[in-house]
Amino acid sequence: MSQSDYDNIPNRYFDRHFNCDAVKILPGEFFATKESTLIVTVLGSCVSVCLRDPNKNIAGMNHFLLPNDESVNPSVLSDSARYGVYAMELLINQMMKMGANKKNLQAKIFGGGNVLKGFTQNNVGQRNAEFVVDYLKAEHIPILASDLLDHFPRKVYFFASSGEVKVRKIKSLHNSTIIDRESEYRMKIRNSAKSGDVDLFD
Repeated sequence: MSQSDYDNIPNRYFDRHFNCDAVKILPGEFFATKESTLIVTVLGSCVSVCLRDPNKNIAGMNHFLLPNDESVNPSVLSDSARYGVYAMELLINQMMKMGANKKNLQAKIFGGGNVLKGFTQNNVGQRNAEFVVDYLKAEHIPILASDLLDHFPRKVYFFASSGEVKVRKIKSLHNSTIIDRESEYRMKIRNSAKSGDVDLFD
């Protein structure tokens, strides 16, 4: 996907509270930019990694979920890990295409709350949080800040130009949109993983 494709993302809007251009990413999406853009997402059990190369002023965020829970046959869990790696590489590769140096990347990580009904006993959020931490350590990408686990959804605001992140925990849900969206996304990627389709991002 070219940068012009990113510029035409339908989830662009003007954030009146922060008085700046913004992009909202949904489960399974990612976005990278050189511009002074606010990247926003809402997380339940999913995790987001905010990456930034401060030298080149290139930043990006993803929003993903490992496809399998612990009730799945253990032999399938390696597929889950591969999906997580793939989700991370999509963002990193896009940032590198834009000029970022992987050696300079810094990360801030969020999400992994146990909010999906029926999955709390399988520690879905915890598995996603642990994957992100382990992946970044293995790739030698320093984690500058994190807000993981707990039982609340989060709204994450990532200011691409400065690297600043603001997090608001959503302690009172007025509707089931967050949970419904992640549940639908979860079923989609589980079905895709079982069918062997690794191109899980539309």
